Amino acid sequence: MFLKSSFTTLVVGVFVVYVLHTCWVMYGIVYTKPCDPPNGANCISPYLAEMPKLQMSIYTASQPNADGGHTLIHKEEIFDVQDKFERMINVSLPKKTRSNGTLYALVFIHQAGVTPWQDPRQVHLVAQLTTYMVPKLPEISLISREDQTQGAAEETQHQRKPRDGGPTREGGGASTSDQPVSHWRTRLTLNIVGDHFVFDRESLPSDVHRYLRVFQNGKKMVYLPLLFVDELSNRVKDLLEINRTTMELPLTITYDVISLGRLRFWIHMQDAVYSLQQFGFTEKDADEIKGIFTDTNLYFLALTFFVAAFHLLFDFLAFKNDISFWKQKKSMVGMSSKAVLWRCFSTIVIFLYLFDEQTSLLVLIPAGVGSVIEVWKVKKALKIQVFWKGGKPTFLFGKLDESERRTEEYDTLAMKYLSYLLYPLCLGGALYALIFLRYKSWYSWLINSLVNGVYAFGFLFMLPQLFVNYKFKSVAHLPWKAFMYKAFNTFIDDVFAFIITMPTSHRLACFRDDVVFLVYLYQRWLYPVDKTRVNEYGVSYDDKPKRKTHKD
Repeated sequence: MFLKSSFTTLVVGVFVVYVLHTCWVMYGIVYTKPCDPPNGANCISPYLAEMPKLQMSIYTASQPNADGGHTLIHKEEIFDVQDKFERMINVSLPKKTRSNGTLYALVFIHQAGVTPWQDPRQVHLVAQLTTYMVPKLPEISLISREDQTQGAAEETQHQRKPRDGGPTREGGGASTSDQPVSHWRTRLTLNIVGDHFVFDRESLPSDVHRYLRVFQNGKKMVYLPLLFVDELSNRVKDLLEINRTTMELPLTITYDVISLGRLRFWIHMQDAVYSLQQFGFTEKDADEIKGIFTDTNLYFLALTFFVAAFHLLFDFLAFKNDISFWKQKKSMVGMSSKAVLWRCFSTIVIFLYLFDEQTSLLVLIPAGVGSVIEVWKVKKALKIQVFWKGGKPTFLFGKLDESERRTEEYDTLAMKYLSYLLYPLCLGGALYALIFLRYKSWYSWLINSLVNGVYAFGFLFMLPQLFVNYKFKSVAHLPWKAFMYKAFNTFIDDVFAFIITMPTSHRLACFRDDVVFLVYLYQRWLYPVDKTRVNEYGVSYDDKPKRKTHKD
C-alpha cells in the first residue's frame, strides 16, 4: 500500500512540476524585457516610430533569391501598418511550375515611390506558394459508382497528359500514383508587429533576432519593421492540385497587425511544426497540429492546455485503477459481460478507423494500446485460458457459478430489450451512408458506418449494467475509482465542447454519457455499501476480494 501510494504521489508531483514549468516557459515566450531607459546606448528603437511612408510589393519567382527573374503580382501603394486588408488576385503560373515545379512569393516592405531593389532600408521575406503532397484519392458512391471529384465530367471526356515520367490521369482528375505532386497554396497571410517596442541589445530574444534588421541612424540603433509570414494558416483544405493545363490560380493575400508576444509565440509554433515534418510527419499530420492554433483563440488554447494536462493525469489514474481492479477480479458477479465485450469491440473499431484515416502516430499508438488492454479485459471477464499445442492456440472457457449465471441471465435480458432499439438505428445509419454518402472503398464505408454507430449509440451499452445493478440491488461490484476518473474526464470534455463552438443539439447530446453516469450515482445512493462489511458476492468496498467470516 505504501509503495502504491508513493508511486501515485510521485506521478502527481511530476505532473505539478510539469505544469508549472510549462507556465514559466510560456511566460518567457510572450514577455520581452524592454530597454530601460528607452534612450540608452544599448537600446534599439523601432523604425515605424518615425512614421515613414511605406509600400508593400509582392513578386513571384521560381527561385527564392529571384535570380531567375521575378514578376510583380500585387502592390499596396498606400500602405498603413495599422490597417488590415484582404486582397484576392489571380496569379499566372510559369511553365516550370505547371510541370511539377515550385513557385515562391517575395514580399517587400519598402519606401513608397521607389522599387525595393533601390531601397537600402527595405525588409523582405520569402514564402513558398507551392508544396508537394500525395493527391487525395477520389471518393465514389458505392451504389451508383459516381465520382465525387470536382471536374469529373470534363476529365472523362478529355484524358490528361502525364507529367514528366508520371502516370496518366483519368476520371476524377486525381493522380493514380502515390508520388507527391505540386499543390497550390491559395492563402498568403502576412503580419507586421505594430508595437513600438524598444529592444535591449543585451537581452534580445533569439527567436526575434533572425527577423530583426538593424541600421545605424546617427547615434541610435534602429530596427526595420518586423515582417512575418504566417505559415500556420496554410491548411490542407485550401490546397489545389496543379496540372499542365492550369494557367493561373487564385491567391488570397491577408494582412493584419500583430503584437510582439503573439509573434514570438507563432515563431515557436511554426518551428515546432517544421521540426515534426523533419522527423517524418506528413503534411496531414502537420495540418492537424496547425488547426489547434489557427482554429482556436489563444485564451481558449491556454485553457485547452490545462484541460489536456488534467485530462492526461486523470487518464493515468483511471488506467492505473482499472488495471488494478481487473487484475484482482476473480468473479463476474454483478458485472455486465456484454458491456465489456462492447467496449472491446468499439475500441478496436475506433483504432481501425484511425488507422484507415492515416491519423498521426501520437493518436494511433495509444488507441492500439487501449485495444490490447480491452482484449485482455475480455479474457478476464470470460475466464478464457489459452494453451498452445503444436503452434496452434487452444481456448478453454471457465465455468460460471450460480450467482454468475444469474448475472448472465439479467445481462442477456437487458441486451434483448436494447436490441429492439439499437439494431434498427445502426442498420438505418449504415444504409443511409451507403446510398447518400461517398467513400473511397467498401472497407472505408464499413469502418465509417461502424465508428459512426459507436459514437452515436455507444452510450446505450452502458444501460445493461444499470439493469444488472437494479436486479442485484447492489453496486459494490463496480470499479468506482476508475469509474469516477473516467466520468470526470468525460464531463470535462463535454463542458469544454459546450463552451467553444458546437450547435445546440450537439451540445445537448454531449451530456448523454453524463446523464447515464448520474443514474449510476443515484444507484450508488440507493444501494449503499457498508465499507466495513464484505458483501454477499465476496467483494468489499475497496475492490479487494475477502473471505466471509462467521461473524458476517
